[in-house]
Amino acid sequence: MSQERHSELGIHALPDEAELAKRQQMMRRARLVLVVVLVLLAAGAARTLVSRAANARELETGTAERAKVYVRVTDARSTAEGQTLVLPGTLQGFVQSPIAARSGGYLKRWYKDIGAEVKKGDLLAELDTPEIDQQLSQAVAARAQAAASMDLAKSSMARWEALRKKDAVSQQELDERRSAYTQATSNLAAAEANVQRLRQVEGFKRIVAPFAGIITRRNVDVGDLIDPGAGRALFVLSQTDPLRAYINVPQSYANLVKAGQKVTITQAELRGRKFEGKVARTAGSIDPATRAMQIEVSLPNSDNALLPGAFVQVALPLPSSGMLLISADTLMFRRDGAQVAVLDENNHVRLKKVRVGRNLGLTVEVLDGLTGNERLILNPSDSLAEGDVVEPAKEVKKEKAGADGDKKKAAS
Repeated sequence: MSQERHSELGIHALPDEAELAKRQQMMRRARLVLVVVLVLLAAGAARTLVSRAANARELETGTAERAKVYVRVTDARSTAEGQTLVLPGTLQGFVQSPIAARSGGYLKRWYKDIGAEVKKGDLLAELDTPEIDQQLSQAVAARAQAAASMDLAKSSMARWEALRKKDAVSQQELDERRSAYTQATSNLAAAEANVQRLRQVEGFKRIVAPFAGIITRRNVDVGDLIDPGAGRALFVLSQTDPLRAYINVPQSYANLVKAGQKVTITQAELRGRKFEGKVARTAGSIDPATRAMQIEVSLPNSDNALLPGAFVQVALPLPSSGMLLISADTLMFRRDGAQVAVLDENNHVRLKKVRVGRNLGLTVEVLDGLTGNERLILNPSDSLAEGDVVEPAKEVKKEKAGADGDKKKAAS
């Protein structure tokens, strides 16, 4: 049947071979696209499943890792080395004395002022003592009178002894003359002693330095009335070479300080300078009021760099006490008292009660409770309990330092 016939009858014409080939090619492309889409969907689904599985494993690992309690540990150590105890102190002159007057009068003249260096026997001031001068003159006259009385009693006794030999006088009369002579002799001795006393008192109107040193204070001026009974100091004299420093050592260190130990003294105002001294003596007892022992430190001061009265720091090198030392950050104070958290070989926490001794600041002494080979947890938390499993933290700083060192070595 021809094509015209097919069109008349309304029947579609059969496609030719080219059109069929084109349709088949389109079908193949559609199937290829469908396969590619299915493959991509399958790959995306597989990737999602793999990613979820990896995330789940990572979450599980992270959760287990974060569930661990990391702690820093330290070791208890014995005090094989000594320590240095720094205590405050005040410098004083080796000899420091207020100089007062023994005789009364008016200050006539002073010769030395504050800061003056004097030697032993130097004249510091002079007093005007008219009353003492008059008393001395009166005492000299009384001594002369007593001497005259003694001479008369002596000559009378000699005459009566001669008369007694001739039996012209009685023995009683001779004894009276002898007694009068003895009394006159005693009166002369008393008068002489009074003269010597007043001369010594008059000698005190010259105020002299009892030792070599520096005048640190002058409390009088010309014309001042000096009353020896008032206890007023005219001058204060200090010997500045050597100097003394008195410090109070706490009871816990008292047994470690011995006479002859060398010390180092520093003053904040004298930066970079250190002065060497030594412990001259100790009190040998504890003051009940302060629970401390006083010690005296002596140090040379030939250049007068240190001044009496200055505040200084005294460093005492102490020998080792042999006690066990732990970090103060390892202590826990609970109901049972002071405790430490010890880490055993399986990283289990063991709480041990300890008895502490001296507090040295960053460290404390342990008197009982530890043997010295324990691993102690630093800064233990309040929730830490017996038997907890923890993980010791690594020393990151040391690793960083090692890495930096390796880098430097590689660079060089």
